[in-house]
Amino acid sequence: MSVYTRVEAAEVVAFLRDYAVGELLELHGIADGIENTNYFVTTSGGRFVLTLFERQADSELEYFLELMVVLADHGLACPRPIMADDGTYLRHLAQRPTVLVERLAGRAIEHPSVAQCAAVGGALGRIHRIGRHVHRRRANERGPAWWRFTADALRAVLDAEAMALIDTEIAFQTALDTERLPRGVIHADLFRDNVLFEGEQLSGVIDFYAACNDILLYDVAICLNDWCIGADGDFDDARARAFLAAYAESRPWASGETDALPAMLRAAALRFWLSRLYDLHFPRAGEITHIKDPAHFERILRRRIAEPQRAQAILPV
Repeated sequence: MSVYTRVEAAEVVAFLRDYAVGELLELHGIADGIENTNYFVTTSGGRFVLTLFERQADSELEYFLELMVVLADHGLACPRPIMADDGTYLRHLAQRPTVLVERLAGRAIEHPSVAQCAAVGGALGRIHRIGRHVHRRRANERGPAWWRFTADALRAVLDAEAMALIDTEIAFQTALDTERLPRGVIHADLFRDNVLFEGEQLSGVIDFYAACNDILLYDVAICLNDWCIGADGDFDDARARAFLAAYAESRPWASGETDALPAMLRAAALRFWLSRLYDLHFPRAGEITHIKDPAHFERILRRRIAEPQRAQAILPV
């Protein structure tokens, strides 16, 4: 989350007239994240998050809104979109598609415990299971075609060693046969800053605006590469096993998934290394923005390539 499009309190007051949420009391920009413009909105009727979408069209956003409503209806702790007086969820503010959603209690945590990793694993499994009820579909716009496009854009700014690693890994991933791996709705960005906790209790999964239909195991790999590692990028075995065991309780493994985990961990590391490199070298202007360190995921990718056996070692016994 970030602020790229500035809105004034008077604009938000006018926007909220279409909702039964009361009077505006406070408005604060959110500095975390990198994709959309976000504000905390407090009214006499509650606490909300206002999101202005910087890149996506109205037709794309209907997927995210359906997903969040379906997940909330099935009991997952996630922000429910607020319906406007005309029965729609999607409106416009400052010439941007805009939604108002519930603001959940809790806070993101920087150093997750074993119990918290287990809670995230269980929640991800539930998302994958409940996602079967979502009728719309959305391709992963940060998939292999985007990897190749981004790699080409980065050739002018990266050194030969980095480009060789990127090209080699894209070739490796392209050659993989993933047709038999289960697919469905994935969050695609379930990092530590997108889960809220109150103590050890998971209170919310947020920021579904990268969600899409793709390989479920890829989503597992994204989480493992963030939630279950130490500063050196290696796995914390206790956290990783707790995460995977809780996930499997919510959605049991299908044939071939555990064997494919090492490759999916590499794919997840590649995707976020590329996106961070792109954001670093081709930043967008914004009032409040936060660009994350690309070298973090380069280290993880190199480690996943060098130590494929670690993926098997963290599987629950």
